[in-house]
Amino acid sequence: MVQILDAYGRPIDRKALVQEREGPTLTGVRSPMSGYPADGLNPIRLAAILREADQGDPVRYLELAEQIEERDLHYLGVIGTRKRSVAQLEVTVDAASDAAADVEKADRIRAWLQRDELQDETFDVLDSVGKGYSFTRIQWDTSEGQWQPKRLDRWDQRWFRFARQDLATPLMLDEDGRELPLPPGEFIFAVMKAKSGLPMRSGLARVAAWAWMFKAFANRDWAIFTQTYGQPIRIGKYGADATDDDKRKLYRAVANIAGDCAAIMPDGMAIEFVEAKSIGASIDLYEKRVDWLDRQVSKAVLGQTTTTDAISGGHAVSEEHRKVQEDIERADARALAAILNRDLVRLWIDLEYGPQKAYPRLTIARPEKEDLAQLSTALSQLVPIGLRVQASEIRDKFGLAEPGPQDEVLAPAVPKEPGRAERSEKPREKPALQHQHTPAAALPDELIGQQGANLGAPAVAALVDRVRGLVGRAGSLEAAEAVLFRVAAVERTPAELVTALRQAMLLAWLAGEAAEVDRGD
Repeated sequence: MVQILDAYGRPIDRKALVQEREGPTLTGVRSPMSGYPADGLNPIRLAAILREADQGDPVRYLELAEQIEERDLHYLGVIGTRKRSVAQLEVTVDAASDAAADVEKADRIRAWLQRDELQDETFDVLDSVGKGYSFTRIQWDTSEGQWQPKRLDRWDQRWFRFARQDLATPLMLDEDGRELPLPPGEFIFAVMKAKSGLPMRSGLARVAAWAWMFKAFANRDWAIFTQTYGQPIRIGKYGADATDDDKRKLYRAVANIAGDCAAIMPDGMAIEFVEAKSIGASIDLYEKRVDWLDRQVSKAVLGQTTTTDAISGGHAVSEEHRKVQEDIERADARALAAILNRDLVRLWIDLEYGPQKAYPRLTIARPEKEDLAQLSTALSQLVPIGLRVQASEIRDKFGLAEPGPQDEVLAPAVPKEPGRAERSEKPREKPALQHQHTPAAALPDELIGQQGANLGAPAVAALVDRVRGLVGRAGSLEAAEAVLFRVAAVERTPAELVTALRQAMLLAWLAGEAAEVDRGD
C-alpha cells in the first residue's frame, strides 16, 4: 500500500484516523467547564493573562476571548458578521483537468459540499479569526470501504498547546495532560492572522480585550453616574418641634420616594427636589467614550465603521467602506479555502484514490457578476480561430454539470441535404450558351476547403498573432479574459478576414452551382 503523507510530510496512520478520540470530560484535562478571568479585570491582570499566553499557557486568554464575545454586544456583532459573511459564501470546486477521472473526483467533493451542516462547520473553523487559531477534527466515514468526511467537529483550543521552542508547532494534550505531537491528518489546523507573528498573538481578541476592558470601566462609571444623578436630589425638611420618630419617618419617605415614587409624611413636613443642571454634558462624555471604543473595534474587525455605526458621510463614503469590508471578506475566504485544500481535500483524495500529481481545488468566493452572453459571443468568435478553452471551466461558469455516458446531450442542429423531391419543381432553365467547366468530381470538398483556407490564411494568422500578443502581455488568465472581452466588444472583424470569408463562400457557391449543372446534364 502506498504511504500517504499529510501536508507537513508526516506519514498517515489510517487506523488512527478512524479511531474515536475522547472528547470533553468533566474530570479530565479536556473539560468543557470554563473559568471567568474577565470578572474584575484590570490592566495589571490583563497584562498578566496575555503574558501567560505568550509563555505557552493560553487557557486564561482563551477563556477571556470567549467571555468578551459573551459580554460585549458590539464585538459579538462585528466578529459574527465577519465570520458569517465567509461561512455563507458559495463554495465551488475546479477539477484538476478535463479527464474523466479528475472530473469524477471534483464531482464527489461537490456532492459532499451540499451538506446542510457545512455552514456551521466552517463558522467554527473561522473561530480562528478571533482567537488566532482553531482546531477541527475530521470524522471519517469508511462504512462501505470508501474514505469520505462524515462531519467536522470543533475542538476547544484550550485542549492544545504550542511547542516551547517556537510557539508555532501545535501539540495536543492527552487525557493525562501530557503534550503530544498533533496526530497527522486528524485535524484541520486553521490560523487566521490579523497581523504577522505567532498564532497566539495574531487573533483579534487580543486587541479587543483592551478596548472591552476600558469600555467596561466607562459603562460601570456611567451606571453609577446615572444611578446617582439621573434622579433629582431629595431634601426633606422638618420643623423645630419634630421628634426623633418624625425625623425617621421623613428619612424613610425621602429614601423610598426614589424607587417607589410615593411616600407619606406628617403634616408640616416638606420634601424638595433639586435637579443637577450639568447632567447632559456629563452623560455625553460617557456615551462618546463608549461609542469611540466601539468604532475602534469595528475598524479592527471589519476595517471600517459605516456598516456598523450610523455615521454621516454620504453614499460615496458608504460604498468605499463596504469595499474595505469586501476586501477583508475576500482575504478570509481565500485563507479558509487554502486551509481546507491543504488539510481536507488533498488528504481525502490521497486516502480514496492515492497520491495524485494534481488535485481538485476548492474555492470560496462571492459569485462574480459576469456577462455570460458576452462570454458566449466572444467564445463563438475566438474558438473557431484557434483559442483553446477548457470545457470544464466554461461549464462551471454556466453552472452546468459534466454529462454522463447515458445522458441525453444537446447538440447543434445539422441542416439536412434537400433531396431532389424537395427541390423546386420548376425545372432549371439551361443557359443558351454552354460554357466549358470542370466537372464537380474534379472539385472535391477537400480541395474547396483547402482553397478557402489558403484565402484566409494571412488574415487568420494575423488575428492569431494579435490574440497571442494580448494574452502574453496579460500576466494571468483573468486579465487575459478581460482583455479579450474588451477587444471583442470594441473592435470589428478585420477587413482582410471578411474578404477571405466572402471569397471562400463564393468559391463554395460556385462549386455547388457547377455540381447542379453536372446533375442536370
